[in-house]
Amino acid sequence: MTSSPTDPYLRELTGLRRVKDRMDREYAKPLDVESLARDVHMSAGHFSRRFKLAYGESPYSYLMTRRIERAMALLRKGDLSVTEVCFAVGCSSLGTFSTRFSELVGMPPSVYKQEAAESTAGIPACVAKQVTRPVRNREAPAHEPLLA
Repeated sequence: MTSSPTDPYLRELTGLRRVKDRMDREYAKPLDVESLARDVHMSAGHFSRRFKLAYGESPYSYLMTRRIERAMALLRKGDLSVTEVCFAVGCSSLGTFSTRFSELVGMPPSVYKQEAAESTAGIPACVAKQVTRPVRNREAPAHEPLLA
C-alpha cells in the first residue's frame, strides 16, 4: 500500500519534522509547546503526544537536550561563565538549566567546564562534540549481567 502526498499521516509527520527542525535552528529563542503546536495546527497536548510517538521524547525534552548540547560546546570553549551560557542557549532559569545539565551530562555545568577544558585539549571541536554528546537514559548501553 502506498501513501499519497495528501495522506494525513504523512502531512502530520512532515509538520512534526518542520517543528523539530525549527527547534534545532532556534533553540536559543523562547520556544514553548503551545506556539510549536500552533505551527502544525494541533493542540498542545495532541502535539506533545504525536511528537513523542514520532521521536521518542517530549518536545520539551528534545529542546532541552539541544540546548544542553550547545551549552556543552560553549563551556568547552571556556570564555563564558555558566550563567552566560545558560542564557545564551535560551534557558531563563539557571536552576532548571543546572538540574537538566546534571541529569543529561552526569555533572553540574561548573564541574563540566573545569573538566572539559582539560579532557578535550588538543582534540578538534568536531570530534569533541561527538564524544561528549549527552546520553539520554533510553540511549544508555545496557550492562551485561555479571557471571559469577
